[in-house]
Amino acid sequence: MAQDTVGPLEYELLSVLLQHPRDAYGITIMQRVEERTGRHRSLAAIYAGLDRLQEKGMVSSRWGEPTAERGGRRKRYYKIEASGVEAVRRMVEPFGGMVPVGMGA
Repeated sequence: MAQDTVGPLEYELLSVLLQHPRDAYGITIMQRVEERTGRHRSLAAIYAGLDRLQEKGMVSSRWGEPTAERGGRRKRYYKIEASGVEAVRRMVEPFGGMVPVGMGA
């Protein structure tokens, strides 16, 4: 797959990050993808897609602070980058800006 192209799961992830830029970490992203698509994706699939998007430079991440409710573990927060926004735009442009059926809406 070319560096600037995305598959269906990657598109769903980018769309979620674009619409919900705050509080975007693994579990919330997984829940939002399921809300948007009606399809369950495993957390492992979500993280694999996010890793691919990071390798392409379309998503970045940062570690949050450790929290007691998570047993001292930190959350990893994700953010869409300009190239990710551009990838979403390229995907919906042929449809007049409307999200095509089966493409995350």
